[in-house]
Amino acid sequence: MSALTLALAGCSTSDVPASLAGNPFVEEWNTPYQTPPFSKIKLEHYEPAIDYAIELNRKEVEAIINNPEPATFENTIVAMEQAGQLLGRVTGVFFVLNGSCTSDEMQQIALNITPKLTELSNDISLNPELFARVKAVYDQRESLDLDVEDRQLLENSYKGFARSGALLEGEAKELYRQYTSELSQLTLTFGQNALAATNAFSLNITDEAKVAELPDFVKEGMAAEAAARGQEGWTLTLHAPSYVPFMTYSTQRDLKEQLYRAYNSRAVGGESDNMENIRRIAELRLNIANLLGYSCYADYVLEDRMAESTPTVQGFLNELLDATFSYAKKDVDAIAAYAKSLGMNEKFMPWDWAYYSEKYKEEKYAINDEQIKPYLQLESAKDAVFMLANRLYGLTFTEAPEIEVYHPEATVYEVKDHTGEVLAILYLDFFPRESKNQGAWMTEFRGTKVVNGVEQRPLISLVMNFTKPTATTPSLLTFDEFTTFLHEFGHGLHGILARGKYESINGTSVKRDFVELPSQIMEFWATEKEYLDLWAKHYQTGESMPAELVEKIIAAKNYLAAYYNVRQLSFGMLDLAYHTITSPIEGDIRDFELKAIAPTQVTPIVDGMAMSPAFTHVFSGGYATGYYGYKWAEVLAADAFSYFEEEGIFSQEVAGKFRYELLEKGGHEHPMTLYVNFRGHKPQTQALIDNMNLK
Repeated sequence: MSALTLALAGCSTSDVPASLAGNPFVEEWNTPYQTPPFSKIKLEHYEPAIDYAIELNRKEVEAIINNPEPATFENTIVAMEQAGQLLGRVTGVFFVLNGSCTSDEMQQIALNITPKLTELSNDISLNPELFARVKAVYDQRESLDLDVEDRQLLENSYKGFARSGALLEGEAKELYRQYTSELSQLTLTFGQNALAATNAFSLNITDEAKVAELPDFVKEGMAAEAAARGQEGWTLTLHAPSYVPFMTYSTQRDLKEQLYRAYNSRAVGGESDNMENIRRIAELRLNIANLLGYSCYADYVLEDRMAESTPTVQGFLNELLDATFSYAKKDVDAIAAYAKSLGMNEKFMPWDWAYYSEKYKEEKYAINDEQIKPYLQLESAKDAVFMLANRLYGLTFTEAPEIEVYHPEATVYEVKDHTGEVLAILYLDFFPRESKNQGAWMTEFRGTKVVNGVEQRPLISLVMNFTKPTATTPSLLTFDEFTTFLHEFGHGLHGILARGKYESINGTSVKRDFVELPSQIMEFWATEKEYLDLWAKHYQTGESMPAELVEKIIAAKNYLAAYYNVRQLSFGMLDLAYHTITSPIEGDIRDFELKAIAPTQVTPIVDGMAMSPAFTHVFSGGYATGYYGYKWAEVLAADAFSYFEEEGIFSQEVAGKFRYELLEKGGHEHPMTLYVNFRGHKPQTQALIDNMNLK
C-alpha cells in the first residue's frame, strides 16, 4: 500500500484504476521535498487524475457522513479539512501552470474540469447529512476544548456551508447549483478571452525613424519580439513590458493612440468578446446573493471581509476620494499644461499621459527609468530582495538545481530559517511569454498544513512579467518592476512563513481585504536610502547608485500620488458598482462603466473604450467586490510601516512581531485582532493620506 494512497483515502494501490498506470499524480513523488516532477507530467494526465481524485473525494465525504459515531470536531471538521488531498495535488499543479504556461489544450482541459469541480463543490456544500454533522459540532462549540486554530476552522466550516447554500431547500437549492455552475464556466471563459484578446494584437514597425528616439532597451525588446515572430523591424504588443515603455518614451502620437485604443478595447467585440459575459456574471452573482438572503452580491461578500459591510467600503472609498480628488485634478492639469508648454497644441488625451508625465518627472526631479535601470539589474535586485528577508526574518535562499522547474526560464530555491530548517521551496518565473497571463502574482503548488503529526511545508511560486534580457543587455528593471517584485515577494513571505495545522486558514488564506498587507508593506523599502545603499550598483561599472540619485528616488516617490490613488479608487468603485446592482444590468456595458467611474474622472473620456471586458481581477480572478482591498491594505501597510520607521527599517523586534502576529498566523483569527496585536491600535485612513504628502 503506497504512503500516498494511505494518506489520501485509506485505499490500497489495487484500488487505483489500471487506466491510471504511469500517471504521476497517483504515484509517490520521489523528488526533493516531494516537489512536482514536471517532466513526467503530460497534458493527458490531468483530466483522468482529476476524475479519479473527485471520485476519491466523494468516498471520503461519504465515509464522514456514514460514520456511526456522533459528530465530533475530529471525525467531521478535521476529516473534511483533510479530505481531497489528491485533488489538491492535481489542481495545485494544473491551475498554477494554466496561468503561467497555458496552451489551447490546457485551456480546453480547464473548460472540461471546471464543471466537474463545481459540481463536486456543490454536492458537498449542499449535502444535508454532511451539513447536519457540521452543525451538530458547531452547536456545541462553547463546550468543546478547542484552541484558536480549531475554533477558527469550525467557524469557517459552518459559515462556509451556510454561505454556499446549505440552508437552502428544494428549488432554491437546485437554482444555486445552476447559477454557480454557469458562473464558474463564465469566469473561466472571461479570463481566456482577455488573454486571447491581449495576444491577438501586435503592431509591426519597419520605419526606423519611428523608433530612433526610443531608449535602447525599448528598441531591443521590440526587435527581439519582431525576430521571434519572423518579422522585420520592431514589434509592439499589448503586454506590459512592450506597451508601457513605448507609451512612455515615444513621441509617435498616432501610434500611441492606436495602442491605447487597442489596449482599452480588449475583448470588446470580435471572437474574444466579453461584454455579454460581464452582464451575465454580474446577474448570476446577484441571483446567488438573493437566494442566500442578500439584496446584492456586495452585501454577501463583504459580510465575510475585514470591512464587514457595503456601507463601510463605500464610505472608505469616498473618504479617500474626497481627500485626494482635487489634488488628482491638479496633477492632471499640471501635466496637460506642461505638454502645452512644450508645444503640444492638440487636446491632451490619455495616450499623452505616460510620455509627458515621465518628461515632467525628469524635469522636476531630474530622474527617469533610464537613469535608474542600470542599478536595478534583475539578478542584483533578486539578491537584494533575498537580503531584505534575511535582515528582517533571518531567511536564506539557496538555488536548488536538483529540483525540477516547469519552464526553462523559471528558477527554484530552498528557503531556510536562521535555524537551518527548510521553510519552503520558492519558484521564480520572471519574463513574459504568450503562454503566461499578464500581470504578476504569487501562487502555491501546495500550502502549509499538518497531517498525522507531520508538517507539510509550502511550494511557493512568484510569477511576473519583467523586461527580458536581450543579446547585449541583461534584464534591467524599471523602478515599478522592482516595486512589483517586492510586492509579490511579500505575498511569498506570507506563504513561506505560514505556521499552523490547517491549510485552509494558513498563509494567504485570509480575508481578501487583508491579504495585500504583507505585500504592500514590502513596497516601502523600495524608497529607503538605507536599503538602496546596501546593494544598488551599476551593472557595468559596479559603482554604487549615486547618493543624489537615491535622494531623487525618495523625493519622487509621491510623484502624482493623488492621481494614481484616484485611478485605483476608480477600479474599486467600478468593481463595487457591478456588485451592488439589485436588478440585472440593462443597456451598454460601456455606459454602465462610465457612470460608475464618473466621480473619479480626471482625464478626458475616449468614446468606445472600456476596461471592464479585460478586468480579470474582478470577473475571473477572485476579486469580485474585493478590489477596494488594495487601498484598504495600503492604509494597513502605511500604518504598519510607520512602526518600522519608529524603530528602524531593519528592526528585528518589529519584524519579529510582524512575522509572529501576522505572517505566521494567516487566518487563525479575525485580521483586526491580529493587526491590533501587532501594532497596538487600529489602522487609520489618515496614515495613507499623510504618506502621500499631498501639496
